[in-house]
Amino acid sequence: MYEQFWSPIQLSIVVASIATLLVVFIGTLLGKRLSSATFKGKVFIDTALLLPIVLPPSVIGFMLIVFFGENSLVGRGINILFNQSILFTSTAAVIAASVVAFPLMYQSAKVGFRQINHDIEQAARVDGANEFQVFGRVSLPLAKQALVTGGLLSFTRAFGEFGATLMFAGNIPGKTQTIPTAIYVAMESGEMRTAWLYVAISIFLSFLLLTLTYVIQPESD
Repeated sequence: MYEQFWSPIQLSIVVASIATLLVVFIGTLLGKRLSSATFKGKVFIDTALLLPIVLPPSVIGFMLIVFFGENSLVGRGINILFNQSILFTSTAAVIAASVVAFPLMYQSAKVGFRQINHDIEQAARVDGANEFQVFGRVSLPLAKQALVTGGLLSFTRAFGEFGATLMFAGNIPGKTQTIPTAIYVAMESGEMRTAWLYVAISIFLSFLLLTLTYVIQPESD
């Protein structure tokens, strides 16, 4: 019973952590690239990257199933490489969490890089720094607060993902069952005490992480 209760908590933390690492890496790179870029069609790329914020989770889950399903090109490729489908696996849970959390990281990174005084970056280039050095030693430190905030918000969003995860990864105890799906099952089966414990853990962790975002990036007076 003890292991059965803690399994969704452990899986939620692992899934959210891996998803956060992915979206921080990709979101930071894309945020930097698109923060100052100007080209035709940029608004459509921006809109597409932010779309998971407003799409219903069921739509995201459906699209993931279509994209990674066994009848898709990607799905067939995965089957050939790994001899199995990723549907209803912990990998599917990570992908679903990453998709829904990505816009928060991307938007935070983009805003953070936009606020940098680009004269400082240019001064580093004049002093002989290459683009990689400018990015690592100037841009990242200056945008650190926004990036950390984006990472914390992304973790919180990934930790609480339900709809897309349920459709794409399922609700298999010990394998793909996360806290949100465990709450759903507990309510359906009338185990309200268990549901309340999961809810309390979710609220506590989310409150803690949101508080950290204010500590890291305090509001302007």
